[in-house]
Amino acid sequence: MSNIKDYMTQDHRDCDEIFSQMEEAVANKSDDAISKFEEFYDALTNHFKMEEMVLFPQFEQKTGMIQGPTQVMVMEHEQMRGLLSQMVEAIGAKDDDKFFGLSETLMILMQQHNMKEEQMLYTMIQQHLGSDADHIITQMRTVAQ
Repeated sequence: MSNIKDYMTQDHRDCDEIFSQMEEAVANKSDDAISKFEEFYDALTNHFKMEEMVLFPQFEQKTGMIQGPTQVMVMEHEQMRGLLSQMVEAIGAKDDDKFFGLSETLMILMQQHNMKEEQMLYTMIQQHLGSDADHIITQMRTVAQ
């Protein structure tokens, strides 16, 4: 049987690794800087989709907590999407100072966000949805493709 908390925490780690590769590529003015940014963008937005389209709605339905922690997480996703949009503009303009200022802000927001999910929300989700973990993880993989 799968574990939702472990699966989503690993996805955070995977996104963090791609983020690091992206920053290194931009810092080194590598030819693949834009493709590394796109890879990170896709990984992070797919993570959001898994949560917003599958995980959070099922948790809300099971617990009745509609205006609770999932809504806070979705608001933070929106903040991160806004930073990503600004980063697209900065990388397109080859404005490294702006890009790295935004990426630093994004990194701090992601770290705080991930900590809340991993220490609190995913634990609650696992408690309530753990018996359906295999099915839920399959659904999340489908929406993230």
